Amino acid sequence: MSTFKDFRIDIKPNWCPGCGDYSVLTAIQKAAANIGLEPENMAVVSGIGCSGRISGYIKSYGFHSIHGRALPIAQGVKMANRDLTVLAAGGDGDGFAIGTNHTIHAIRRNIDITYVVMDNHIYGLTKGQTSPLSSFGAKTKSTPLGSIEQPIRPLELAISAGAGFVAQGFAGNLAQLTKIIEEGIKHKGFSFINVFSPCIAFNKFNTYDWFKERIVNLDEDQNFDNSNRVLAVQKVMEHDSLVTGIVYRDPERESYENLVPNFKQEPLVKQNMSISREDFTDLLREFE
Repeated sequence: MSTFKDFRIDIKPNWCPGCGDYSVLTAIQKAAANIGLEPENMAVVSGIGCSGRISGYIKSYGFHSIHGRALPIAQGVKMANRDLTVLAAGGDGDGFAIGTNHTIHAIRRNIDITYVVMDNHIYGLTKGQTSPLSSFGAKTKSTPLGSIEQPIRPLELAISAGAGFVAQGFAGNLAQLTKIIEEGIKHKGFSFINVFSPCIAFNKFNTYDWFKERIVNLDEDQNFDNSNRVLAVQKVMEHDSLVTGIVYRDPERESYENLVPNFKQEPLVKQNMSISREDFTDLLREFE
């Protein structure tokens, strides 16, 4: 049985001290161990930005992809090897700027992967520009007079796109975040997890204290039913998206893999892909 330490490596993360991404890293490692995964049975695909480094800090298969393209690669990995537990990870700029189309289509496609977005409401690696999730009026290096654009609302977007598992965590609540990631991995289908991961270097507004004063923990709401899609959207809108916990879960929706005709349970990487000369000749005749 694996432990948290089995998913750690000797490389020390070079994130700024206090960055929320440290908590996300620890939560993924703890969640993987808690549900009995082994390092060789997990793959982490990351995008670009500070958060993109996370795939190199976890002892598992890792792939540091290009900007906004973590999800296409993660989906390809899962389709090629159904035995792997696949996580995609990136920042809010990675997932909701250049990667927005991939995010929406991955959600509606519903391949069995878990997508963790480290949301700091800013571009951190490039030193503090407005991101698609920056608040209206946010003053950054690219919007010194305040942003005049409304932010994307990831939870509402994910639910409306058809996600079967939607959750939100906070880097300041490691226990809850770990449990959310555990449940996201266990969900059979696409799991979307947004994480408030404060950037202590360039976002001086959306700080740990700012989130702690405003976050509503849905785990403490005895009347909340996360299987009710309408109620989930209402709850998110009621609290201006500042909620944590599992927001919506639909365990009945079939994953993409289970709906593909003749898609074998045996991973593609283990199948005999050779073709006989006769079959090859017949295939060529189809193009004559």
